Amino acid sequence: MAYSVTYLMVLVLLIFPRHILAQTKFTIPLGSSLTANEETTPWLSQSGDFALGFKQIQGQNQFLLCIYYAKIKDTTIIWFANDGYPVPRGSIAELNPQNGLILHDPQGKMLWSTGKTVANNVAYAVMNDTGNFVLVGVDSSVLWQSFRYPTDTILPTQILEIDNKLVSRKSESLFVPGRFYLRMLSNGNLVLVTQSKPTNFDYDSEYYNSHTSDSGNEANSGYRLIFDESENYHRLSLDFDGVLTHYYHRKSTSTEDLRWTTLWSLPDNICLAILEENGSGVCGYNDVCHIGENQRPYCECPKGYSLIDPNNKYGSCKPNFVPSCDEFGQGNPEDLYDFDVVTDVDWPLSDFERIYPSAEEECRKACLDDCFCAVAIYRSNSCWKKKLPLSNGRVDTTLNVKAFLKIRKVST
Repeated sequence: MAYSVTYLMVLVLLIFPRHILAQTKFTIPLGSSLTANEETTPWLSQSGDFALGFKQIQGQNQFLLCIYYAKIKDTTIIWFANDGYPVPRGSIAELNPQNGLILHDPQGKMLWSTGKTVANNVAYAVMNDTGNFVLVGVDSSVLWQSFRYPTDTILPTQILEIDNKLVSRKSESLFVPGRFYLRMLSNGNLVLVTQSKPTNFDYDSEYYNSHTSDSGNEANSGYRLIFDESENYHRLSLDFDGVLTHYYHRKSTSTEDLRWTTLWSLPDNICLAILEENGSGVCGYNDVCHIGENQRPYCECPKGYSLIDPNNKYGSCKPNFVPSCDEFGQGNPEDLYDFDVVTDVDWPLSDFERIYPSAEEECRKACLDDCFCAVAIYRSNSCWKKKLPLSNGRVDTTLNVKAFLKIRKVST
């Protein structure tokens, strides 16, 4: 992992002069428009590598105005308008001198635009071979560019300035803002943080920090992240699961080159990197985070629990029974409840009581007899009783813990 951290810090500090307007032949004139349907031809860069157009959201009659790689079969969107919210069929994106690029629905209601800074000053637009969509003024100045307003991805030559950010999408197929942020702080540190939705409250845990700030000499501090360029297609994406990943894809039409390959990712184990006092962790409440291939997290509800939203595999889990204290004192708890015993699983920061010293069987019985106890964690002669909702659920093979998860017995 030392390689990836070092590489990212190099990206933070490198500075390359770039010409935003690297091409002028393939300009997009005022009055040009795109319609949200399957037939509309997108606006292509001169090389044909990138396109600005509408992409249909899978399984829906809605479309996303976006920039994407145009030559690879694995459709990869690297920028999107309207905060990722799709629009209905028949919506139109058009270029005009007053508002630059505007997006409106079939009834003509404006949904999004490039902003007031371009008012009455746009001459034409360019979809650059770098993947940067640029609005050019009548004086040939750059009025607006997509590179200055990144979504969840940056490309080679793109700069992430101080106080700018990448925001993960909500899920693999939902492009609206998710919970994970990559921020370039004013002190020069590049950090990965989580944020509550919909309150947009920053949780207090950074799960990555580049440590490129120098309080003694600001000149030594990082001040922007620049993604270096290469021959292949490259992108740096903050994925919906919170992992920052450098991908590459060969510039080939061969059927053998259909997928992106991971070059490196941060952090090594996001399940263990995130520990939130006021949040659910990587996965939803009562869920458990596991690390799979390529350091990607996946979430699984524990036995006796199921997803609240079956379509959100990373969401919260609910118990398949209604925990109640009314039943206690009216019979033997062992007639009502049993335990699913699992190892190397914990939900840190959900404790409400610790028993020490404690034997394993004493720990199990203490949870059984307590109507507030949802799970008991036994380790090193200590017993931690935990309450619902459980947060920061993860598999951690270094703890040597045993979890007693209380579940309702099935009536026969």
